[in-house]
Amino acid sequence: MDVIELAGVDVIRGQQKLLDDITWQVREGERWLVIGPNGAGKTTLLQVLATQMHPTHGLAAILGEVLGAVDVFDLRPRIGVASPVMADRVPRGERVSDVVVSAAYGVLGRWREEYGSEDHARAAALLAEFGTADLADRTFGTLSEGERKRVQIARAMMTDPELLLLDEPSAGLDLAGREDLVGLLSELAHDEDAPTQVLVTHHVEEIPQGMTHVMLLREGRVVAAGPLEETLNDDNMSQTFGLALHVEQHPDGRWTARAR
Repeated sequence: MDVIELAGVDVIRGQQKLLDDITWQVREGERWLVIGPNGAGKTTLLQVLATQMHPTHGLAAILGEVLGAVDVFDLRPRIGVASPVMADRVPRGERVSDVVVSAAYGVLGRWREEYGSEDHARAAALLAEFGTADLADRTFGTLSEGERKRVQIARAMMTDPELLLLDEPSAGLDLAGREDLVGLLSELAHDEDAPTQVLVTHHVEEIPQGMTHVMLLREGRVVAAGPLEETLNDDNMSQTFGLALHVEQHPDGRWTARAR
């Protein structure tokens, strides 16, 4: 089953083409990376996948539903999203447990929604699973950057999504925080029961173990896409970043890149 199917997708804003003729398929169970420099179109692509933005041209089908022919409010609960844009919208005074449970209604900030005991139990279980159970009664604004990242992922998993989108999950973390989160994401990538995943980054050092495929973007266009170990090579990375690069995968499965 194609979880994502894009055919000739353009996104144009004013005179700028943010995505240019993107054709891409993601099948159930795959774990994809999207890598590219700043301004490559990675976040725009994720907004299309999250049904927050429609293509200007082309076809975008998410979980078998074509954007423009489906009520996105019915589709969005099937998609888990963790991104800096979402984090910036969380009220800083919101209790962590409410940040997670409110994903059941697809809202940010508790208002007058009512949640059942099963909702609260699932939120608590997810906070425990991602090592943040002790933060449940804290407010989101008091958390460290690493704690916020974990809470966002717990929230993204609240509706038991079929597709999980992670936009630069390690951004803003120090070395210890990055390594801690990469370990968590590696466990998630190896979990056969976890949803199909798309993770956006521009640092190969942040690639979790267990990812299966990669798409490289530059200036809104696909440079290369395919199985990770075949596609993430010197030539493709050099073309993507406009710099002669040497890419290496280490025995533990982690990656590094440096100028050559």
